[in-house]
Amino acid sequence: MTPRVPVEPQVLRWARERAGLAPESLVRRFPKYLAWEAGELRPTHKQLRDFAKVTHAPFGSLLLSKPLHEPFPLPDFRTVGGEAIVRPSPNLLHTVYLCERRQDWYHDYALDEDLGPVRLVGSATIADDVPETVARIRTALRIDPGDRAEFSSWTAAMRQFIRHAEEAGILVMVSGIVGSNNHRRLDPDEFRGFALADDLAPLVFVNSADTKAAQMFTLAHEIAHLALGQSALSNIELNSTPSNQVESWCNRVAAELLVPIALLREEYRSDQPLAREFQRLARHFKVSTLVILRRIYDLGALTYGDYRTAYREELTRLQPLNKQSGGNFYATHSLRVSERFARALIIRTIEGQTLYRDAFRLLTLKKVSTFRNLGIHLGVK
Repeated sequence: MTPRVPVEPQVLRWARERAGLAPESLVRRFPKYLAWEAGELRPTHKQLRDFAKVTHAPFGSLLLSKPLHEPFPLPDFRTVGGEAIVRPSPNLLHTVYLCERRQDWYHDYALDEDLGPVRLVGSATIADDVPETVARIRTALRIDPGDRAEFSSWTAAMRQFIRHAEEAGILVMVSGIVGSNNHRRLDPDEFRGFALADDLAPLVFVNSADTKAAQMFTLAHEIAHLALGQSALSNIELNSTPSNQVESWCNRVAAELLVPIALLREEYRSDQPLAREFQRLARHFKVSTLVILRRIYDLGALTYGDYRTAYREELTRLQPLNKQSGGNFYATHSLRVSERFARALIIRTIEGQTLYRDAFRLLTLKKVSTFRNLGIHLGVK
């Protein structure tokens, strides 16, 4: 007779709910699951292993007498309908944990290399004037709205924004999956980005499963959190007005950073049809049309009702355009893990100061050839 594992029903229920799964969805994989959760039958060791994989729960946690307590490591500013979101998904948890490990490694690296603190971190408070704060961020990142004219699109401007942030010492990671697992996609409805504040290794993560139009705003918003010296998890939307003072301040900073209201006032043509005008301004400022719509509303040129209607219509138009192309693996992966981080880690590994095993885990790679080719892509030989 196959031995059964004494697992507590409440632990199975915790793992299922943590993964956002309904009992019926598990029955298709485990026909006796309802009996397991009711305490009428116990799973075999293999069945419990498979259950751990399906729910992305640590196997050891399923052997505990009560559900594992997992305090979320970041201040959580996410809300739905004005209410806080209570339980993070395993995909979100694993992404945050992975980024924290990367940040810990880079923090030690920055100490060894005597890189010094990133001055932007903790340079502002929410009592500070927004335009003055934006001016400090622009100086720190060496960016100017006028520079965007040289780019062919706002996606090219986004890449340059990331490059400037990394050159200023900020690790920027843009990904829509957990690590390198294409089967574990991140849900933009759960979160759009987060910031991990650290004097030596500030980190911003942008959920690329979100619309491309939203990603630049998310990056700017999370950089505002770093300016406050705060770690934070956000699901901010351009068409929302957060009740939380910190989120509201970060939204205003992000909007002013991307489209200065004074410049918009000079460029905006109120006598033109709205759709034609916000598309023209998006091309001019090299940002998404959704950002421009928000700034036209901030300018006072749209009522809130008209703004919400135009925003929904434009979002509907943009969503089919958000399909991710395959592209170059190494370019995509270096964006997922931060070029600045990957380059430093690969150099340290080649020098023998970091184990290949540890580098592979941090870069979520499996093959030596892939590791070497990523280094070549990043100019490390």
